[in-house]
Amino acid sequence: MDEVAARREKLGVVERELARLEAQYELAMSAFKFDEAHGLQSRIAALDSERRALAASLPALPAAAEPPTGLVPQIAGPGRALRRRRRR
Repeated sequence: MDEVAARREKLGVVERELARLEAQYELAMSAFKFDEAHGLQSRIAALDSERRALAASLPALPAAAEPPTGLVPQIAGPGRALRRRRRR
């Protein structure tokens, strides 16, 4: 595994941990456990700064190719079905 792939993997681990901590923070706040929430908030801030540093050190992902231009499909409206029902 090259260095960039290792950093991307580390970024994924940090983002998952950050999401888990943010969920715990929300639960603590909703349960009025402010001391617990404060502790989680400091851990979240540290992980967020680590996430930003990792993301800045990685090269940008290649942009997705633009979709081909041309005709845009249109969904048929209820016109025909309504006309058939009215004739009956």
